[in-house]
Amino acid sequence: MTAFVQRHIPHRPEDIQRMLKTIGVQSLEELSERIIPEDIRRKAPMNLPPAASEIEILSEIKALANQNSRWRTFIGMGYYGTYTPPVIQRLVLENPAWYTAYTPYQPEIAQGRLELLMLFQTMVSDLTGLPIANASLLDEATAAAEALFMFYTNSRAKDRAFFVDEGLHPQVIGVVQTRAYGLGISVEIGSPEKASWERYFGALLGYPTTDGWVRPHLPELIHAAKSAGVQVGVATDLLFLTIAEAPGHFGADAAFGSSQRFGVPIGYGGPHAAFFAASETYKRLIPGRIVGLTIDAEGQPAYRLALQTREQHIKREKATSNICTAQVLLAHMATLYAIYHGPERLKALALRIHRDTARLAEALKATGLSPKYADYFDTLRIPLSPENQQKARETAHEKQINLRYYPDGSIGISLDERTREEDLQDIIDVFAQATSRSMSLPSEASKAIPEGLRRQSPFLTHPTFHKYHGEHQLTRFLHRLVSKDISLVHSMIPLGSCTMKLNPVATLMPVSWGELNELHPFIPTEQAAGYHEMMRRLETYLCEITGFSAVSFQPNSGAQGEYTGLMVIRRYHEARGEGHRNVVLVPASAHGTNPASAVLAGYTVVVVKSDEKGNIDANDLEAKVRQYGQNLAAIMITYPSTHGIYERHIRWVCKLVHEAGGQVYMDGANLNAQVGLTSPALIGADVCHLNLHKTFAIPHGGGGPGMGPIAVAAHLKPYLPNHPVIPTNPDASAGGPVAAAPYGSALILWISYAYIRMMGAEGLRYASQIALLNANYLKTRLSTHYPILYTDEHGLVAHEFIVDLRSFKTKYGVEVEDIAKRLMDFGFHAPTVSFPVVGTVMIEPTESEDLEELERFIYAMERIRAEIAQIEQGEISIEESPLRRAPHTQRALFAENWNRPYSKEQAAFSAPWLWEHKVWPPVARVDHAYGDRNLICTCPSVESYEDASVAAL
Repeated sequence: MTAFVQRHIPHRPEDIQRMLKTIGVQSLEELSERIIPEDIRRKAPMNLPPAASEIEILSEIKALANQNSRWRTFIGMGYYGTYTPPVIQRLVLENPAWYTAYTPYQPEIAQGRLELLMLFQTMVSDLTGLPIANASLLDEATAAAEALFMFYTNSRAKDRAFFVDEGLHPQVIGVVQTRAYGLGISVEIGSPEKASWERYFGALLGYPTTDGWVRPHLPELIHAAKSAGVQVGVATDLLFLTIAEAPGHFGADAAFGSSQRFGVPIGYGGPHAAFFAASETYKRLIPGRIVGLTIDAEGQPAYRLALQTREQHIKREKATSNICTAQVLLAHMATLYAIYHGPERLKALALRIHRDTARLAEALKATGLSPKYADYFDTLRIPLSPENQQKARETAHEKQINLRYYPDGSIGISLDERTREEDLQDIIDVFAQATSRSMSLPSEASKAIPEGLRRQSPFLTHPTFHKYHGEHQLTRFLHRLVSKDISLVHSMIPLGSCTMKLNPVATLMPVSWGELNELHPFIPTEQAAGYHEMMRRLETYLCEITGFSAVSFQPNSGAQGEYTGLMVIRRYHEARGEGHRNVVLVPASAHGTNPASAVLAGYTVVVVKSDEKGNIDANDLEAKVRQYGQNLAAIMITYPSTHGIYERHIRWVCKLVHEAGGQVYMDGANLNAQVGLTSPALIGADVCHLNLHKTFAIPHGGGGPGMGPIAVAAHLKPYLPNHPVIPTNPDASAGGPVAAAPYGSALILWISYAYIRMMGAEGLRYASQIALLNANYLKTRLSTHYPILYTDEHGLVAHEFIVDLRSFKTKYGVEVEDIAKRLMDFGFHAPTVSFPVVGTVMIEPTESEDLEELERFIYAMERIRAEIAQIEQGEISIEESPLRRAPHTQRALFAENWNRPYSKEQAAFSAPWLWEHKVWPPVARVDHAYGDRNLICTCPSVESYEDASVAAL
């Protein structure tokens, strides 16, 4: 093994032997052979390049990066040059305490990032003028599609069509059309000025439009639409809204867009955090996650994810969204950008960009080149003849400038934070040479935002947006926040089906390089030659790993990959004249987002039962295939299943579905247990998505970014998604776009590329084996204290397993949440709680955790079992036990009266390592019910905290 593999997988040979002996096998090979069914085992090693060292891979990526061209780009279309403040880059983007955290489902140890997400929501709510904002979505185009579905779900006039402003960005229109196609919703694209509103149940309007128009009559359009019963969503820009009135002020029902220009690098398309806000009417329909304020067990204010019963893993096929991964790390960066600058500096920045745009417009207008629209913010569309456009293109090429070129000959120019005086002069020169006219840039120009739309309402009034403009203050604020949370810098995060593995620093370093993170996704592809060579290689590697023929990098989350795979299957059936196939079978053991993704793709979900051993019930599957065979489109399987086992009859399952004319979709959530040992193609699947943020080392970022490309067999390749701006699939049968950028969150693909290159074929296979070893070692050790719900015929599990805690509740009143919260006192994040089986925890240690860390977790679980035994023996009641009172805060320990029947030492220092390093939960157990009854999802005023309680809110 290479030095890098040994650092990623730190197990010593003697530790491996000890673990194997505990399990009852002689070698890793024997363990793998016992676990993985013989008929799906990979017979030959993967054909991947030899493993590279850290130094070699950084040199290799630098060489690829140098193939990219860093031209000055003024294309706009939702992507803008920006500066990431160094303090945010170093202390957040490059800080593992931020980027290795998980989605804040355990709020007591996630208060720091929840607070920052609450500030994100506050920022969005203030700027849009709408009371409910979520904690980010994947991108602007996806947010638009979510608005479509939210309005459709809420509508009583579902027979009507949906209206889309032709002034939206083309990628936004394309993704909305794809979503509507799957749901059978009629979409009409046109000019809002000509719309017959009584024909529609909902509408999306641009403010400003893709070519820069700020409609003076937008309020009248919104009023006319709403008077006809139309729900109105507005695509907008946060920086624009610092000087333009909020859409909520005009009666819009929802507003959305991208927060990218708030300090987040373009990154050849992502990742970026979309924002989404809505009126109170939609608080139970709004997509994604919402952070809310509640109280803890001590009556103190606490943040948490609100209205969680809306989420897809709970509502399954009845979910209103399949959003699983958001863009939390990028939402943090955008929020901190607003905190760093404050409202006045943001407004000044917007005014500077607007002034420069107006100066440019005046210079062009003086020579007869008037912009198409007199009202604009940062974007102009200049009408030209096709001949003059070509001349301008040639001059711009000489100056290494990218502009937007329209089919009618006009040229688009979008300015941003990075635009300087010399850029303006060079742009003027491009038009001067194209038209043979002399031009000069005026020093000033009149504002071009209609007077009636200029911002009057206040924004970012919360003190946090005014207090931390000094770097010292902001640094301390960031440290205070991150000190409240548990991430991989503290301990292992044993979340089943989440693969919280090491994110090697060497793979992350290139993300900060300008050669990679400054490229606009719509530049000519030859300017991104390094990106395209990397993606060509990465596609080859992923095809070798999965056994498939082609990959689409467009889906930018796992759930998005599920949806995309199902849309590919839909196109395949339609091309064969079998578009009537509308049933998707989803085993109870499948991943939680599967049913919601199937519904969004327009399918009817039919659940297949599990048998008593956790396998897909063969009899029930056969019955369902017989019943729905003529209409069967696909089955969605997770392999190994979320029950933590390799089902022995998986090939039979796939064959049965194929014989009925269906396709097999494999959820890639658990691919970490397959790589090098088996593959999706070997089990019989036709398509799978790949969680690059799990198996291939992209950080979770506290709830995003994620990346969910799909790999497909040859017969499905023609149906992979295309893109309206940069074609990604030339086949006439291609599906529509599913994300705003052609290659999704392309910037973070470098992480997975570097990881695969440094691990090599042998290292990747070894990682899968150690993942199996760690899980089975933990299972074996914990099985003496806790019942294990499912094992295979040899008593083994895959890379994760389920601990059944239901009997503790039945006999002693101990809830699964009691154990989850008690683990926090030991410095651990809880395993996955009550999924896929209520009353259980699912544990996945990953290959990155060494024996010492596993033993610490075992010790904590043993001590918790001993505390359950005290309840069992009548020594203490559940209500008085440290389990029910967990987690224990410093406030509780240092209270004047300690009136609990157990010691402070047992409460907070039950393990030896806690005396050396203790992560204190900043709040006691959170009251979720209180928070849902009293929904607050923007930051309250400081006065609300005067009595240190939310009770007065």
